[in-house]
Amino acid sequence: MSDTKQAAVLGSPIAHSLSPVLHRTAYRELGLDGWEYGLFDVDEARLPAFMDKLDGSWAGLSLTMPLKRAVIPLLDAISDTAASVEAVNTVVVTDDGRRVGDNTDIPGMQAALRERGVTQIERAAVLGAGATASSALAALSRVCTGEVTAYVRSAARADEMRGWGKRLGVAVRTEPWDEAARAFEAPLVVATTPAGTTDALAGAVPDAPGTLFDVLYEPWPTALAAAWSGRGGAVVGGLDLLVHQAVLQVEQMTGRSPAPLAAMRAAGEAALAAR
Repeated sequence: MSDTKQAAVLGSPIAHSLSPVLHRTAYRELGLDGWEYGLFDVDEARLPAFMDKLDGSWAGLSLTMPLKRAVIPLLDAISDTAASVEAVNTVVVTDDGRRVGDNTDIPGMQAALRERGVTQIERAAVLGAGATASSALAALSRVCTGEVTAYVRSAARADEMRGWGKRLGVAVRTEPWDEAARAFEAPLVVATTPAGTTDALAGAVPDAPGTLFDVLYEPWPTALAAAWSGRGGAVVGGLDLLVHQAVLQVEQMTGRSPAPLAAMRAAGEAALAAR
């Protein structure tokens, strides 16, 4: 790897992203003084032109919405993990100029769960059915031995989740969102919905719940996460996911391993506290 490289996070909107804080911290801890990590507001229409500018000075990109699927036709190859959910959140520019896509959200979720002692679970529930939910199903395919129940708002979303389950080898049962409080009977609940969506469910958290994985990190804690921990349940948060997927990105882009997980997490916590 060169002593001077650049990387960046792309998306729209993007100003809220913690990725620059995490990656720059990693570069500093790894002694990569000449490395830079930027932030660019890029939507689907502007993505091809941006990708065309990637030259030998680039190490890679982090991608967030709405680019995770739009980037796929612009790449030379993608990993099996990314192909399994048709979503790329990481692009590595190789020494020979190839642009290779991967998805670190899935192993990042698995690593965040492992950190809380969840390595195998008999059944799970997923709240929501968007793009993050498909990544959650992919992660659950690695840790859940039984059925996953998805709570969704429409028949179309139910069909999508069952389709993803079939593709990923996960037994998926769907239930209407009105029944979402029943999700808390599962030993693992993954909340993948936008901010505020699960607030009304906070009062339904039972005593001694299992593990909640809430993918949000701002605002934090969510009403659901606060109620969950208040009743003695284990909580995995969105910052845990963000840090673990960023660790994998840093390792892929820099060729250095291990990335400084603790320092990156501390930097992310400090940045959130300052907002």
